[in-house]
Amino acid sequence: MNLILDIGNTRTKIGVFRGHRLVKKMVWDQWTLRQVKELIEQKKISRVALSTVSGLKKPVDNFFKKHFYYINLNANTALPIQNHYKTPQTLGKDRLAAVVGAFAKYPGQHNLVIDAGTCIKYDLITAAGDYYGGSISPGIEMRLKAMHHFTAKLPLVERGRVRNLVGNNTKTALQTGGQLGALAEASGFIRWYEEKYGQINVILTGGDADFFAKKLKTRIFVNHNLVLTGLNKILNYNVELSE
Repeated sequence: MNLILDIGNTRTKIGVFRGHRLVKKMVWDQWTLRQVKELIEQKKISRVALSTVSGLKKPVDNFFKKHFYYINLNANTALPIQNHYKTPQTLGKDRLAAVVGAFAKYPGQHNLVIDAGTCIKYDLITAAGDYYGGSISPGIEMRLKAMHHFTAKLPLVERGRVRNLVGNNTKTALQTGGQLGALAEASGFIRWYEEKYGQINVILTGGDADFFAKKLKTRIFVNHNLVLTGLNKILNYNVELSE
């Protein structure tokens, strides 16, 4: 059994895989090594892979190194895709794991991953497994906050249901601009990628994935486990190389 950890700034997503199949998923706001040990004992874990944006406490890292086949994803980790990114050391691990997850889910097809979170990240992996990069832009919350922060009089508004294309007061004008603007951007990127690559799968992940999926007028796959799936694929690939 494989234990996969996607350690973010505020939450940790945990997946337990049997081979390539996700059998259990959890989200922890906080966790301790003791909790991890209990989970490992319950699920009979033999391999561990993780991605972290903020580093890992040394006792945890040492525990994994000592007891398991273990991968802490970094720029030197062997991958089942061809990574052509010019600065792999600066590439977000979530972006890398997500495109590996897409390639594992839809092999032999062009896949555009849209991670709709704090930032909106667009990453394409080709049918041949070549990854060159993508684009990063502000997410919806960031757009709304930026319009307030960088101006003298525009208020801070929360997202809301957009009933009309034309906002008829300042609040609704900001909401339509922030929310529909993000949707228009995503639609434009999808169209441009289709013009360049032909038929592509569009795979949405991240906190705003469902919002985008409901509003975008194109065929969309929503996969909230894409990063976990990619990390598990990378782990299995490295195990195969070592055998």
